[in-house]
Amino acid sequence: MSYFVLHNLRQSHFLLKFLFRGGIVRDHTKLRAFVLADELLLKIYQITKKFPREEQFGLTSQMRRAAVSVLSNIVEGCARESLAEYCRFLEIAFASLRELHYQVSLATRMEYLNENPDVLPNLNINEVEKVLGSLLRAVRKIRPTA
Repeated sequence: MSYFVLHNLRQSHFLLKFLFRGGIVRDHTKLRAFVLADELLLKIYQITKKFPREEQFGLTSQMRRAAVSVLSNIVEGCARESLAEYCRFLEIAFASLRELHYQVSLATRMEYLNENPDVLPNLNINEVEKVLGSLLRAVRKIRPTA
């Protein structure tokens, strides 16, 4: 088979996957990762309201920005045309989620979250990481290789 035919077959395969979305949901509101991250964002805003005032422009701001970044990157990735771009934005969202996970751990060690021991299990950061990580792996599997 010639390079031209093989290349066109790959392009056609990619176009079919793109047109039919390869079974991947591109409406962010239907993604479980988005729904869970949205719930997490609301919880982060609630718990950071109780942080000390001196953390308003420090840890409070950083945690809120990281939580918003997770959602913003999922939404922007869904709006992108190519699977490669979609994957890249999911990677950024996952990195922001890992950043948030560390910040929650830091807030716990600084005893900002120790007042209410029920807060940490209710955050479900691990579940969001698992779901977003699974989505990212699924997109990587169907992403065309150049």
